[in-house]
Amino acid sequence: MQQQELIPHLFRTEYRKIVAVLCKRFGLQQLEMAEDIASDTFLTAAQLWPLDGLPANPVAWLYQVARNKTINYLQRERLFKNKIATVIRKSSETSETIDLSAENIIDSQLQMMFAICHPAISAEAQVGLSLRILCGFGIDEIADAFLCAKDIINKRLFRAKEKLREEGIRIEMPGMLQMDARLSAVLTTIYLLFNEGYYSVSTNHTIRRELCFEAMRLCNMLVENTATNKPQVNALLSLMCFHASRFDARVGKNGEMVLYEEQDTGLWNTELISRGSYFMHCAANGAALSTYHLEAAIAFWSTRRADTPEKWEQVLQLYNRLLQLQYSPIAALNRTYALAKVQGKQTAIAEAEKLQLTGNQFYFALLGELYTGIDNSKAKEHFAQAIALAKNPADKEQLRKKMERV
Repeated sequence: MQQQELIPHLFRTEYRKIVAVLCKRFGLQQLEMAEDIASDTFLTAAQLWPLDGLPANPVAWLYQVARNKTINYLQRERLFKNKIATVIRKSSETSETIDLSAENIIDSQLQMMFAICHPAISAEAQVGLSLRILCGFGIDEIADAFLCAKDIINKRLFRAKEKLREEGIRIEMPGMLQMDARLSAVLTTIYLLFNEGYYSVSTNHTIRRELCFEAMRLCNMLVENTATNKPQVNALLSLMCFHASRFDARVGKNGEMVLYEEQDTGLWNTELISRGSYFMHCAANGAALSTYHLEAAIAFWSTRRADTPEKWEQVLQLYNRLLQLQYSPIAALNRTYALAKVQGKQTAIAEAEKLQLTGNQFYFALLGELYTGIDNSKAKEHFAQAIALAKNPADKEQLRKKMERV
């Protein structure tokens, strides 16, 4: 990996670890301190590495600098006069109070997930704060995920941080009675992270695999912890494995998104498909059916190469159950593709047009596909509207080619 790419990559993977460890050590009341120190650590790396060259172990270098900056910060600002002082005095050496071992990093991240997803703050704020602290999302990316302005996100995150401080929320795992409710918010955050990577609206990249694999890593942490190894967690990990298995086939040579029916199935990752099947089997334990179970089942059928009536009938019925359990306009839009396969284009067109998702490029792209061969003038109109809404240049070019073929 090139040096100019390494720091952004490490920011994604290590920023949250440093913040989580520092907050676990000194409490959420010092969240801003932790964020400042983590950010300053990466700023120092950006300044020194181009001059001095990459350290032998960049991650260890970051941890050591973060540890030193924390000690200096505490001494300079005299934060140890209050609560931190009592904690620090218990150790014979200040440097030993900041544990950046692999085990503590994992524990700190898990506990931070649940601290952020505390019921004292709103669900939207929980997700936004998790994306910012645990996933290293920028404000622009969070604003895109929530489809709202940056100043709203900034205010929401500020209020959430204040609430965490006011309530004196500790970084620890919730009790058994609270686990399911808190776990739901954590899974929503991971799901949003994966979706942002799978098709990133905020960055003109068709797929940002790094974000997707980070989401899978966070979910895997939950699976590996006895208290959080629940059926819905396995279902979400299964869903992500199935989707990730088609990464190589989903993006064309020029970076454009390749539609499902045009994908080279030889590029599908069979190992990830097997892992997805394993976690889907694990998710079958228990009586509750979550949206993740249904979406994982749909994604499973998407990894079946045969284009059979049985396959599309199964997918259509799964979408019907999913919409009954939790309605989503995007899920309804995706359902119309399966509907076209089962009942024909005319029926699918009627269902799709009811949705009126006029701000969504995929809505118009799908209508363009459905109208092709039925009303080619309408197909061209819809492709033109999809082009106008598309942000990815490669997607625009692909849609233009489709329109020209019509």
